Amino acid sequence: MSWITRLAVLMLVLTILSSCIRTMGCPDGAIEWVDLLMINNVKYQHHFPEPADEGIHLQIEKGKPLGEIKFKMADKACSDHKMKNGDAAYVEEGTTIYAVKGYPESLLVVANDKVYIAEENKSAKTLGDLYPIKNLVKNIYIESTEDGRRIHTFSPEVKELFLNEWLKLKIEDYNVLQQKNAFVGEPAFLEIELDNGVSFRHLYWPNSNAFGQNALGNKTLQELMMHVLASAGQ
Repeated sequence: MSWITRLAVLMLVLTILSSCIRTMGCPDGAIEWVDLLMINNVKYQHHFPEPADEGIHLQIEKGKPLGEIKFKMADKACSDHKMKNGDAAYVEEGTTIYAVKGYPESLLVVANDKVYIAEENKSAKTLGDLYPIKNLVKNIYIESTEDGRRIHTFSPEVKELFLNEWLKLKIEDYNVLQQKNAFVGEPAFLEIELDNGVSFRHLYWPNSNAFGQNALGNKTLQELMMHVLASAGQ
């Protein structure tokens, strides 16, 4: 068999395989989606269980409607699906997404009475851009890495100092930080509680002074976090 014939056979096989894959449809496997939705070019994530399950009392007042869910990814999307505005992992199609009164819509939204916190915003240059939470934070906690319990509360002075420095941190390229081993080792769990009772978790890697969402801390934050973690027994 000549190389031209062999090449033709190979191309035919690949064409058949490609056709078979396309006819399989989506989803193309068991996919565990994070509870995400996307609107106005921002990805949001629901961090914790329902308030009723946790005994948490949220003070949420819906604001203006921002749009609605157009595509529910669970049981429909392929593993290589790229999220776009109107997509959600689990929220049903047709569900309205609302802003929350008193809070920037780039920070949090609500759908089906669940609150979603900003997870990715490509226009954000700093953590303060991604999380516009200045003057909106009630408490910051260190959580147990075993069961998520709150084991230490930042004092008002430490909370203020932390936020002043943390919100200024530049969001770096993930791949560059990976090459620097920024996310190696066991991270500490930070919980940031807003004035309305909504909380979200953020990670900190003590060995590299790195924070989740691809930011490297400065010397002030490193010293502060070492003190706080020591106080929490970590």
